[in-house]
Amino acid sequence: MDFASLMSAQIAKSKSQSPAANASTNTPQSKYLKRSEVEAQRQAAYAAEQEALERARIAKIKKKRKLEDEEAERDRVREEKRARLAEESRRLREEEEEAEERKRRKRLGLPDLPPKNREGSEAEGTPLAEGEEDIGDEELVQKLREMREPAKLFGESHPARLRRYRRLVAKKSVVMSKGPIPTTLEPVPEKDMKVPDTIPKDKEGLDFLYRQLGAYFTMVLEEWQIALARREDSVKMSSTGKAAYNAMVLARDNMVPMFRKLEKRDLGEGILEPVVEIVRCCQERRYVDANDAYLRLSIGKAAWPIGVTMVGIHERSAREKLHESDKNAAHIMSDETTRKFLQSIKRCLSFAQTRWPPDDQLQLMG
Repeated sequence: MDFASLMSAQIAKSKSQSPAANASTNTPQSKYLKRSEVEAQRQAAYAAEQEALERARIAKIKKKRKLEDEEAERDRVREEKRARLAEESRRLREEEEEAEERKRRKRLGLPDLPPKNREGSEAEGTPLAEGEEDIGDEELVQKLREMREPAKLFGESHPARLRRYRRLVAKKSVVMSKGPIPTTLEPVPEKDMKVPDTIPKDKEGLDFLYRQLGAYFTMVLEEWQIALARREDSVKMSSTGKAAYNAMVLARDNMVPMFRKLEKRDLGEGILEPVVEIVRCCQERRYVDANDAYLRLSIGKAAWPIGVTMVGIHERSAREKLHESDKNAAHIMSDETTRKFLQSIKRCLSFAQTRWPPDDQLQLMG
C-alpha cells in the first residue's frame, strides 16, 4: 500500500471520530453553571427545606394537641371516679353511723330514728323548692361539664343534681376583687377611705369601716409593689433588692388572715380599735403616733412580772394589776397568726412614711 492510500485512510478515520471528539470536548463544559441557575437551585432547595419544616411543625402541633386532649379526658374520668368514690364512701359512712345509732337506741330503749331522706336516694318525682326553676336533664349535664364537674354521681337523681348545680353556681358567683390580696370586700374610693375617729355602733357603719380598712391596706400593698417594680434591674438582682421584695411578699401573705377576718366582720374589738387608730394616723401622716398605737397594740400596757413575784403565802397588792383588764393585754402574743399580720401592719406603716412623707419631719419614725 502506498503512502497516499495510507494518508487517505487516516484522514477518513479522523473525520469519522470527530463528532465523538467534539462531544467529548463539550462534556467538561457541563460542570460550569450560570449564576441564575445556581440561585434557582438554592431557592428550590430552601423552599423544599422550609416546606419540610412546616410539615414537621404542623405534625408536632397535632401530636401535642392530641396528647393534651387525651390528658384532659383522663383527668375528667379521674375526677368523675374520685367524686363517685367519695360520694359512695360518704354514703357508706352515713349508713354505718346510722346503724350504730339504731343499735345504741335499741340497747338503751330509746325510740328508733325517723327515716332519713337522703339527697342521693330521692325519687325522680320529688318536687323542687318554691321559686326554683327546673332545667332539662341534658342541659343540666352540659352545664356541669362546662364547669368541669361530674355530670352524674352514683345514685343521684335529677333534683339532687339540680341542687348540686345551684350550689356550685352560688359558690362561683362570689366576686373577688382584683388586688394583691383577692377579697370579697367591696373596694372603697380613695376619697371615702378616711376612717372615722370612733368605731360606729350600727351595722352599716361597721361594715363600711371594714371596707375602708381593706381598701386602705390594698392601696398600700399595691403602691409597695409598684415601687419595687420601678427599681433598676441591678438593684432588683442585688441581695438588698431581693430581701426587700421578699419582705413585701411575706407581709402580703401574712395579711391574708386579717383580710379573712375583715370579710367575716370578726376582727375583734380589742384589735379593731388600735388598727383603726393606726390607719387614721397614717392617713393624717402622723407616723410617730401610728407607731405608738402599734406598740400599745403589740406590747400592751399590762404590768410585766420581773423577778420573784410570790415570796410567801400572802399576795402582794401590785400583783392584782397583772390581770386588771383585757385592754392592756399584748395581742401580739395571742397566737402566731395575729403576731404575723400585726408585724405586717408595721411593715406597711414603714413603707407608708416613705411613699407619703409627712409635712412635719418630727413625725418620721427612726
